Amino acid sequence: MALSVPKAMSGTIAERPGGFETLKWRTDLAVPELDYGEILIKNEYIGVNYIDIYFRSGIYSTGSPFPILLGREGAGVVAAVHPSVRGFAVGDRGISTEQAAASLLQGLTAWTFIREVARITREVPAGQGPWVLVHAAAGGTGLLLVQLLAALGAKVIGTASTPAKTKLASDNGAQWVINSSTEDVVAKVKEITEGHGADVIFDGVGAATLKADFELIANNGSLISFGNASGPPDLQNLPRTTKRVKISRPTLMTYIGTKAARVKYVQEMFDFIKDGKLKIAIHDVYPLKEAGRAHADLESRKTTGKLLLKVD
Repeated sequence: MALSVPKAMSGTIAERPGGFETLKWRTDLAVPELDYGEILIKNEYIGVNYIDIYFRSGIYSTGSPFPILLGREGAGVVAAVHPSVRGFAVGDRGISTEQAAASLLQGLTAWTFIREVARITREVPAGQGPWVLVHAAAGGTGLLLVQLLAALGAKVIGTASTPAKTKLASDNGAQWVINSSTEDVVAKVKEITEGHGADVIFDGVGAATLKADFELIANNGSLISFGNASGPPDLQNLPRTTKRVKISRPTLMTYIGTKAARVKYVQEMFDFIKDGKLKIAIHDVYPLKEAGRAHADLESRKTTGKLLLKVD
């Protein structure tokens, strides 16, 4: 079986650091030539993630000067295979490419951070695990976190900013959900946990929630800060506390840097999906050339679940 591989491809580039208006649609980008150990994927769907915004705005560096080609997550069909590669063939595909593109980066982030950073490594009866707070529990990563944590038996508290989002988080496994726009998150967490606080906090929000995290975390608690949705957290000037708190600022590649680790975690996550234990909520699917609109919608914090770009 052979797929036709063109010389040029379409994509969205960021011409300079800045807002979504810096994104430009191109149809003359060179298709990569394969090197040793590489395969070429003809993408069908591309996931949109906050990390794309961080690269676009210049908060994170790709290691290359602008203009840069955006996108860190995609799924499709194997279009070409370097002769050095074994185990892949042209035409190979796994689960639904829509589900794969919607789950890979955020799903692996959620699953590896639960296992490797929070060290929640075994399943216990429902409600007998640690108290875990998930900020932005109706977002792409948040929805996956609450499902996986609930499946492991954790007592899951979520925060979300609207009634619709609180319902979505509840429907996906959060036993308690706090409306962060109308309720005092610190007071509610202390009430729910009867003064104990959260043993583990997953915070993808960043600057806006850091101070509250220190107020509501339990002694010997673990704060896992992994996002900058409200701006980067100021980790050089942390709130004072008498508690013993472990703070982590993990990155996904730390835990999937080897082929063995990638295969292990991807297979575990896809097994959850195939078994119906992990639902992938897709907010909307945009044409690839409308990546700027997808970025704007994601930054507005009005979305729930995953945003995808469809490659025609």
